[in-house]
Amino acid sequence: MKLITTSRLNCVCLLSILLPIYMYPQLSPDTNPRDSIIKVTKSADFKITGKGNDASWKNVQWITLTPHQVMQPGYETQVKILYSDTGIYCLFRCGDTKITATLKEDFLDLYNEDVVEVFFWTDETIPIYFEYELSPLNYELPILVPNIKGGFIGWRPWHYEGSRKTRHGTFITKEKSNTDSVVSWTAEFFIPFSLLNPLTNVPPQKGTRWRANFYRLDYDRGQARWSWRPIRKNFHDYERFGILLFD
Repeated sequence: MKLITTSRLNCVCLLSILLPIYMYPQLSPDTNPRDSIIKVTKSADFKITGKGNDASWKNVQWITLTPHQVMQPGYETQVKILYSDTGIYCLFRCGDTKITATLKEDFLDLYNEDVVEVFFWTDETIPIYFEYELSPLNYELPILVPNIKGGFIGWRPWHYEGSRKTRHGTFITKEKSNTDSVVSWTAEFFIPFSLLNPLTNVPPQKGTRWRANFYRLDYDRGQARWSWRPIRKNFHDYERFGILLFD
């Protein structure tokens, strides 16, 4: 890169080269979480491919997640959501330049590597919510989380089989001219309502409201975080979740 001769501009250019991808927090949790509402439309069930190429997604608007730090271009993160009579569908699109993922088994600590996450709190009167994580390598972590005054730990599903199993897929997009150069990755998954038992307000009906949040973690250089709703400390800040309104 050729630097402009003015000394001040030289400093700016050098900083732009030396700054890491992630810098500092910029989200504020001060806004009312009830001001954030996503209307979730209903669809027929469809096949999960990991690419999000089913026609059901075409008329669903992308929701952009906000980074918790200043980001270089190429890391934009978006999500879509649908529901059917049998469950919830989610689709993430994550701009990326490197896949940082080595874990190759379900129910591991996927949050220590690149991952997307959703949290569904179906009943505000009970501090229990469902958490789902999916890595770029298509490994998952579905857990139910009791959160008692800030103390939380996930519980794995029992009889996790048949109609209670999720369906999921991922796809990594690379530059056509360079098979090692990553452009983005997508994560698509289906969470059956039967897996959420015994949570209440399940399955949702037209007009049902759930609280929820959507997240991404990336580890290209340290840890970077994105979320739909701002958080005060960690992803388990369920009181700051926004609202899903089922249409």
